[in-house]
Order: sequence, then structure tokens, then C-alpha cells
Amino acid sequence: MEFVRMTRRAFVAASAAALAAQTSGAVAQTRPAGQRRVIIDTDPGVDDAFALLLALRSPELKIEGLTPVAGNVPLDFTLPNALRMLEIAGRTDIPVATGAKAPLMRRLVTATYAHGENGLGGAVFPEPKLKPIADPAPVFIRQIVRKYPGEVTLVTLGPLTNVATALNEDKDLAPMIKGITMMGGSLSGGNVTPAAEFNVYVDPEAARIVFQSGIPVNMVGLDVTRRTELTEVHVQRLEAAGTAVSRAAATIARNIIAQEKRQGSTRGPNMHDPLAMAAFIDPSVVTWKPYYVDVETMGELTAGETLGYLPNEAGLRGSPPTLASLSTSAMLRDKFVPNAQVAIDVNSPRFFELLIGRLSSKT
Repeated sequence: MEFVRMTRRAFVAASAAALAAQTSGAVAQTRPAGQRRVIIDTDPGVDDAFALLLALRSPELKIEGLTPVAGNVPLDFTLPNALRMLEIAGRTDIPVATGAKAPLMRRLVTATYAHGENGLGGAVFPEPKLKPIADPAPVFIRQIVRKYPGEVTLVTLGPLTNVATALNEDKDLAPMIKGITMMGGSLSGGNVTPAAEFNVYVDPEAARIVFQSGIPVNMVGLDVTRRTELTEVHVQRLEAAGTAVSRAAATIARNIIAQEKRQGSTRGPNMHDPLAMAAFIDPSVVTWKPYYVDVETMGELTAGETLGYLPNEAGLRGSPPTLASLSTSAMLRDKFVPNAQVAIDVNSPRFFELLIGRLSSKT
């Protein structure tokens, strides 16, 4: 499916302006300035569950809805897991719209080896009483974005199938979306293949549509999320808090840690998705750098790889510049205008204080 985008000139102007605004406003966004409208696209998933609970405990966010998608586990699990998190947090007012069961063009690949068969490390919770709304996820996304043009950020924690489908179905939608903060991608190697991060690998065609849409993207990938190990100290703090949210988080954590030990791991799970959520709530928990990012969709060994390009580092190093090389560099700079802010460093203690603090809070 081909998404008809803005002209290149319009894309360059809109993308550069929006990215500049996002970057300059990063600190200001942490000040009380009213709630920010978000739709959370997710495939719960252990770390997705933590991210959802963090969002549900964050007064800065006006959560317009959740749009579960198949990814870490099939949709038959991600959908009820999302509903469960809302019930645990006492937020049954938030609508849930059912998303895609499979990628745009590929067979679904899951990560039950990392999340357990039920997506929550084997932790068992009651069947949710809350039901999804009738509208499917792409329709819901389009409705909310059109209702609040320029106000809605999509926080995406799984494969980007729902978002890409919404963009394909509504070719005027992209300029109405305020931005996308995504957990996905990597500029330093993958976790499902040597080249690819899982969320992008599952549906690289969808990821490419998103990166080429002109929507400002904040990419929180493995470059920083690999530095967010959940430890025994964190779990004990959750258990000590004794709230419904902290007990649920601790139960999930205990189960996934036990599973990883059985598989021979000596480390706790990384909090990939919660870091993306935290980076939206407080952009200063990570350090950002502008890149042009594209996604490999054709490679036999590299499908799903995210490639980052820094235009200001273009050129031929180690040899005197020639008219031809200068011309080539100028063309590259014009073509590869940054379309994403990429997280390249993380303040892990600050992140965990935000995550564990809010999940443990009694207020």
C-alpha cells in the first residue's frame, strides 16, 4: 500500500519547522501547561503494560484512547491485556479500539519467548469486563485526530500497522497529527536480528510509511532502551507500595524475571516502552539528536533496519573537496532533511524515579 505524501518541498518545510518546535519546546513541555492529548498504540507485552500504567498515572496526559495491535503476542492477547491495564488503574473511561491482527504485507512474528505466551510473563489477571468500542483502530485514530487537529500525539509502543493504515486510508491526516513518539528502531544494531529492532522488524513497510509521512517523529530505540534494566530494588519498591497498580506491575515483573532466569539470563528486563512513554512525559530524560531515518524493507538479511543519516556530516572525508563532491554533499543534504529526533543517551536514574515513583504513588 502506497501512502501519497506531501510534495518534497512541503515535507521539508513542515518537517523541519515541526521538529524545531518540538526540540525547542522540550523543556517547556515539562511545565504545567494543560494536559496533552495522546492516543497510545500498543502491543502489551510486559514493558507495554508498565508503559500503560505509567501513562495512566501521569496527570500531564489526556489519553484519548488505546489502540492495541498484534506484535509481542497476537491480538487475542494484546487486546485483553490493554483492557486489563485500564481496569487495574481504574480508568475504564478510556476507549479501546481493536487494531490489526497482522502486518500490512508480512506474516506476524511475535516475541512470546520474551513476554510469555500471554504477553504478561505468565502473570494471571481476571478476564476484563471492559469491552472495546465498535470502531477499528485506524478509524478511531482518524476520528480523534480530525476532532482535535494539531493537538494529538501518537505514542506508539509496538508495530506501526494501525498508524500506517490510518495514514493510507486518509491522505490528509498526516499534517493534522502533532507528532509521534515511538519505541522502535535502533542506530546500533537490532534485538530480533543483528540489523533490526523488533517493533520495526514486525512491520517495516508500516514503519517506512510513518517515517516518510512528514509527521515529526521522536524515536526512542535500542540505543537508549538497552540501558534501562529493571532490578530487584525496583521490584521491591513496587511491592512495598501496596497499591493496585504497583502490585500488578510487581506481579508482572516477578513473573518475567523468573522466566528469564529459567532461560539462563542473569539480568532483569529492559523497560523499552516505559522509556518512550517517559520521554514523552519528560523529554529531558533522554538526549535527542536530529537524523534523517529510513527503514530497509527489501533486504534479505536487513529487513526492518533503521538507517540514520546526519546531513551535516555528509561529504568525502580524507580527501580535498572538489566541485563534484561539494555538489553531491549539497544534494544529499537537500534530500535527507532530518525527519526524526532520535534518543541517543538516557538519564537512567531519573527515568526510573519517574517510572517507579508514579507506579508506587498512592495519590
